[in-house]
Amino acid sequence: MEAKQLTDREARAASPATPAQPPRSGEILVLMSLCAGTLQAMAAAMNLAVPSVARSSLHPSPTALVWIVDAYLIAFACLLIPGGALADRLGRKGVLLAGLGLFAGGGFLAASAGSVPLLIAGRLVAGAGAALALPVTLGLLMLLIPAPRRPHAVATWTTSLAVGGILGNLVGGAVLQFLPWQGLFLVFGAAGALLLGAVSLRAPRTPRRRVPLDAPGSVLLAAAIVALIFALIEGRERGWTSGWVLGSFAAAAVIAAVYVRVALRRRHPLLDPRVFALRPVRAGTVGVTAAFAGAFAMFYVNAQYLTLAHGYSLALAGCALAPIAVAMTLASRSSTALVRRWGAKRVVALGFAALTAGLAAFSLVGAGTPYGLYILCPALALAGMGLALPSLSGGIMAALPADRAGMGSGLNGAAREVGSALGVAAMGTALGASTAGSGASAAALGAAMDSGFRAVAVVVALAGVLVVRWTD
Repeated sequence: MEAKQLTDREARAASPATPAQPPRSGEILVLMSLCAGTLQAMAAAMNLAVPSVARSSLHPSPTALVWIVDAYLIAFACLLIPGGALADRLGRKGVLLAGLGLFAGGGFLAASAGSVPLLIAGRLVAGAGAALALPVTLGLLMLLIPAPRRPHAVATWTTSLAVGGILGNLVGGAVLQFLPWQGLFLVFGAAGALLLGAVSLRAPRTPRRRVPLDAPGSVLLAAAIVALIFALIEGRERGWTSGWVLGSFAAAAVIAAVYVRVALRRRHPLLDPRVFALRPVRAGTVGVTAAFAGAFAMFYVNAQYLTLAHGYSLALAGCALAPIAVAMTLASRSSTALVRRWGAKRVVALGFAALTAGLAAFSLVGAGTPYGLYILCPALALAGMGLALPSLSGGIMAALPADRAGMGSGLNGAAREVGSALGVAAMGTALGASTAGSGASAAALGAAMDSGFRAVAVVVALAGVLVVRWTD
């Protein structure tokens, strides 16, 4: 395997672009975290716009409405690893600028859409842009931040993703309280354009990995992820035993097997399957997937519960969830010091224990649970994520060569998106038709949450055992 660090000659060649002063490093960390948080916020905010889009003059069918929401997720998930590899090869700053440009352009296209196909196209373009941009944000940090500060940088970046998802609900609720659904896309399009300007002015260029792009591998891996995400999305709508869903799962497995066979024969594969023999890569991939599955199971029901059981508006529900962002931020900021004191294995174990306990506590929530007790469940779970994820994400990046930082970041992102889809699929199936529509009751929602969160907690706990075992 290639050397894990740049050679001295490459380091000297890159030195003009590499920040030497702490303020410069801090500036890059803030800018990359803002980019990552904004891209993640868009994915979360769209769920709040569904009622407005459904009532709009576009008159989308139920199937079209699902694809309006999920087009961003599908493009985002399937292009993350190819996007990271492309950045390693073509230049990270250029790919980041292209991604932010597509993200902003897709937002503006969606805001101006006069038809459902055009709105879906805008969502696809924005998702493709996010997939190009997000891997670069972590890849640049690993190359530009001095080695002693990298654990802190990874912790901050990881926190920005989860906080971005929470703030997406907050910003989305506030925007949709006063503006039509087009306003949501205008706000995020403008945010993407502002970040594009900031990156063009402040982000430095870094050395490239001068090897050819694995086009066949990119197509195969993207197709496998699309088939998997499609099955997870459609499973809760069509039923898990439907031909479409079972066929999509089978297609994902077959295409993945073909990809592995092809990748093992290529000199420079997009994602070398042999990297999963490395314990940190295995632990990080499984751990990130499981953690985000638990998190998005919570995100799927949080707003529903607060609006249905407590009568909150969307804007108030978003504000009511702000404490969980604080909990994760504090835990993430503490994780680096705890790892130095106790070691990564103990901190990851503590994190998964807290995450599992928070998810299991949701099963005790009922229609009459006070807000003060309810908010402790997601706060505990997100604090656990804040403790565990920096070591897991950082472990993936540290185990791979420096010139594959984009690919490592893409793997992080793909694990996160697949986990998110798993969590939503699991909780959506648990809630089922009994909690759908305006006639749903808080009691029915509480009963569905009981069984759903118990199942999710068990799966996350089992995954946590494996992750802790693989963590050094």
